[in-house]
Amino acid sequence: MFDPSYTRRCACQEPVIGKDGRPQKQANGKPKMRKIGASCPKLAEKDHGTWHLYFELEPGEGGERQRVRRGGFAKKTDAQRKAKELYDAATAGTDVLSDETCGDFFLRWIKAKKSLARTTRHGYQEHLDNYLVPHLGHIKRRDLKVRHLDLMYDAIERENAERILHRLRVTELQEARDEAHRAWVKTAGYAKREERRPYRQAFLEANKALREGRRGLRKVTSPATMHRINDTLSSALTWGIKREQAFAKNWSQLVELPSVTRPKPIVWTPERVEHWKRTGEKPGPVMVWTPKLTGEFLDFVKDDWLYELWHSFIFLGPRRGEMAAVPWTEVSIDALWLRISQQIVEVAYQLYGEAPKAESVRTVSLSLESADNLVSFRAKQEQKRQEWGAAYVETGRVWTHENGEALHPDWISRRFARLVELSGLPPVRLHDLRHLAATLSLLAGNDIKVVQEKLGHSSRQITSDTYTSVLPEMMRAEAESVIAVVPREVPYKVHTPLEIPETTWQGDLAVFFAHGARQAGEDWSVGAQARPDSDLLGLVTLAGRGQDDAANAAVKWMRDHCTSNDLELVRIENFNDQYQGDQRQEFALLRFTLARTETPNIAGWDTSRPAPLRRNNRQKRARSRAA
Repeated sequence: MFDPSYTRRCACQEPVIGKDGRPQKQANGKPKMRKIGASCPKLAEKDHGTWHLYFELEPGEGGERQRVRRGGFAKKTDAQRKAKELYDAATAGTDVLSDETCGDFFLRWIKAKKSLARTTRHGYQEHLDNYLVPHLGHIKRRDLKVRHLDLMYDAIERENAERILHRLRVTELQEARDEAHRAWVKTAGYAKREERRPYRQAFLEANKALREGRRGLRKVTSPATMHRINDTLSSALTWGIKREQAFAKNWSQLVELPSVTRPKPIVWTPERVEHWKRTGEKPGPVMVWTPKLTGEFLDFVKDDWLYELWHSFIFLGPRRGEMAAVPWTEVSIDALWLRISQQIVEVAYQLYGEAPKAESVRTVSLSLESADNLVSFRAKQEQKRQEWGAAYVETGRVWTHENGEALHPDWISRRFARLVELSGLPPVRLHDLRHLAATLSLLAGNDIKVVQEKLGHSSRQITSDTYTSVLPEMMRAEAESVIAVVPREVPYKVHTPLEIPETTWQGDLAVFFAHGARQAGEDWSVGAQARPDSDLLGLVTLAGRGQDDAANAAVKWMRDHCTSNDLELVRIENFNDQYQGDQRQEFALLRFTLARTETPNIAGWDTSRPAPLRRNNRQKRARSRAA
C-alpha cells in the first residue's frame, strides 16, 4: 500500500547538552553540535528547511523491510511528485533502493555482453574509458537523467575548443620549426661553421618547442563520434531496462546532438583535378576516380608485387580486412568465384580473425581477367616459395608479402596511399575503391541489387544512399536520354540527298553514322558515312546553337528519310559525350540502325476457303509416339 509521509527539516544545529546540563565539548575543546531536524523553531517560516519523503515497499527476501527515503525538496508538492514517480518505478521493477553508480553499472554491462564482436567491444570500451565513466561514473544509477547527459556533451564540446587551440599552437610551432630548418639548410656549402651555428641552434630550439607542444595532443571529438558515444550509452541503458528495469527511460534517446551529414562520394572531374594541382585541396573527404584515372593507376602499378590485389579492390569492391583473410581454399578459378567468409580485424594494431556479419558473407563472381590475375599471382607466389625455401611462411592466404607473410590491413592502406602519391594521380583512400567499384558497376548498367550483393550490404537502401556516386559519363548519358524524349523541330537544308548503297546493308539492317561539325558561327554541316574514311552518303546543313541542335537535325533527317523510303528507324545512339572540353561545342556524332520494312501481302491466298494447316515432321513424329 502506497502511504508516504512527508516531513520538513533543516540543517540547523545546536550544542549537545550532557546529563549534568552543561554543553559537551570535543577533544579539541570545541562544543559538540547536533542537527535540530524537524524540531527547529524556524521551520514555521515559509522558506526555511526542505521537504523529505518516506514510504515503505513490499518486504524483500526474508521479510526484510525496504524503506525509500529522499530529501532536499523546496516544496511539498515536489516531494509528492517524486514519491509517486519512485513508487511507479518500483512497481515496474526498478530497483529504487540501489546505490550502484553508473560507473559500476557500465562495467557490469560490458562484462555481461558476451556476444560482442571484438572491434565492437573495443569501441565500447574506449567510449566507457574516455567519456562515459569520467563524466557519468560518479552519478548513482537511480539518479541518472537526461540533464546529466547534456552536461557530459557540453563538457566534450568545451574540451574540443581547448584541443582545437592546442592543435593550432602545434601547427604554428611546426611551421616555425620548418622555417628554422630551411634557414639552416640554406647556409650549407658556403657559410663557415661559426656562421651556421646560430641557425642550427635556432632549429634545435624550435624542434624542442614542437616536441613539448605536442605533449597531451588529443583528437577532436567529432559530431559523428558523439553519436557513436550516444549509441554505446543507449545500448547500455536498453540492456539495463530490459534485464532489470534499472532506468525509468532510455535517456540517451532524448539527447539532442549536432547533426551529422554522411559525406557523399565526389568524382575527380578534370576541373577538380586542376584545382587540386594548383592548391592541394581535396573537394571532399570521399573521392572517386573516373574510369580514365582508374586505368592510369592500373597502368602505373602494373609491375607492383600486389598489382592483382589493387585490381581486385577496384573491380570487386571488398573491404581490406576481407581481402587480407581470403584463403586459396575459398577461390575457384575454374568456376570463376571467390567466397568471402572471413575477415581480419585490427585492434590496437593486433590482428584477430573473425567471421564477418551474416550479410557480408557472400560469393563474388570473377571476370575472366580477374581469374587470370589470380592465376598469375599464384604463379608469382610459387616462384617466391622456391626462392625463399625454408624461410617462406606458409599461411594459405591469397594475398601475401613476397616471403609468404600475411598482409596487415593497415599496411595495405598505407601501401596503397604511397602508390597513389607516387603515381601523381589525385588522392583517394583505399576504402574509396569500394565506392569506385559500385560506381563502375552502375555505369556498366547493373542493377542496384547486384551491386548490393557484390558489396555485402544488408539492404538496397544502404547501397543506394552511400555508393551511388555519379560519374560524368552517367550524368551525360542521363542528360542525353532526357533531351531525346522531347523531339525538337530543327530546320535543315539538304545539300546531298541520302542514298544508302547496297553494300551498307547487312541483310535487312544498315548501320551508319551522322557526323556533325561547326563550320562558321552557328552554321553546322551533318554528313552520313558508313565509316570515318568512307564517302559521304548524304549531307545537310543547319543553323544551330550546339551539339543538341545538330543531333536533333540529324534525327529528323533520318526519320524523314525512313518515312519517304518505307524504312524503319530501329535505334539511335548518341555519342556526343565522347568529345571532351571545347570539342563539345564543335562536333556531334550519332549512330543509326535502319531496317527494311517489306512485309508479305495476301496475294496468292484464296480467302474463299481456309487453307489446311500443315504440320512439320517433328510434330508428326511427336504425334506418332504419343499414339
